[in-house]
Amino acid sequence: MEPPPTSHPNPHVTMQDVADRAGVSAQTVSNVVNGRTARVGPETIERVSRVIDELGYRLNQSARSLRKGRTGIIGLGVPVLASEYYGELAERLSRRFAERGIRLVTENTGGAMPAEVESLAASHLETYDGYILAIAASESADLNRILPTKPIVLLGERALSSRFDHVLMDNVGGARSATGHLLDRGARSVVALGGVRSGPESVQTLRTRGYDDAHRERGLEARPELILDAGLHIADGYRAITELINQGVEFDGVFALTDSSAHGALRALADRGVGVPSQVQIVGFDNVQAGAYTIPRLTTIEPGNDEMADEIVSVMLTRLQSGPPSGDRRRIMVPTRLVVRESTR
Repeated sequence: MEPPPTSHPNPHVTMQDVADRAGVSAQTVSNVVNGRTARVGPETIERVSRVIDELGYRLNQSARSLRKGRTGIIGLGVPVLASEYYGELAERLSRRFAERGIRLVTENTGGAMPAEVESLAASHLETYDGYILAIAASESADLNRILPTKPIVLLGERALSSRFDHVLMDNVGGARSATGHLLDRGARSVVALGGVRSGPESVQTLRTRGYDDAHRERGLEARPELILDAGLHIADGYRAITELINQGVEFDGVFALTDSSAHGALRALADRGVGVPSQVQIVGFDNVQAGAYTIPRLTTIEPGNDEMADEIVSVMLTRLQSGPPSGDRRRIMVPTRLVVRESTR
């Protein structure tokens, strides 16, 4: 009598057990499990799949990885865990790696240079087959102290060390598009919320550069008092816009350097009874999911979130196959696009 089907994995069932029950070779079972079915008939595929479900067989990914000298784990270091943008990034990468039988482990660097460098050090990489680091504070000189022994992919705003593959966001181009949209819709006093013109190259200086470029291209000059070095989080946006209103500074547009700060700005304007977009238009940057549900829905810059995740996974998988590169590293810039919603006219 056949045992009843089971929906639970059984670690004691082997590939040979499946082969014996299905009346095929272990190689055929391996082909079905690993998707190599070009030469396997549909009836055989169906029979093997049914037996796999009945016996509760699951491929031992860990054992297979260890036979290849791998752990089956990729590390991801981000500046802050309590961030919608980085949370969505981790989710995108986790799904894509899971589809390939790889587990993603996320850790918090706090956006501090020592922690970023330490996260790349060999003691961390012993656990991972490869590492993805979202750069916030480190410079090329810091990263050049690391001799990569396993694949590393950097994610961030700036092109840094040539030792590593790097997937970049077009911060200047995206900010130029966001600010240009506001100016083309009639705004003439546009706040750069979180903007910084001087200092080391960063997400803030790059996006402020795009803000300035958009004004220059239209023969306009941005007012210095509207460039607010206010931080990039929701509370920063709320506080900065509230203070600007309290000071009596007139403005009719806000380019928020992140969607998070844009959400704070929306709340501050609502609290003061300022209409959006009738009196002040707002554009954010990042296209996080919450922006589609704010009141009004937030116009924003889509920085190529899915494309960046695809590129990161592609580069990492390529390096896992070939090992750390001995030649040129890849440097990939993902294009941005404007997502127009209700917060602009």
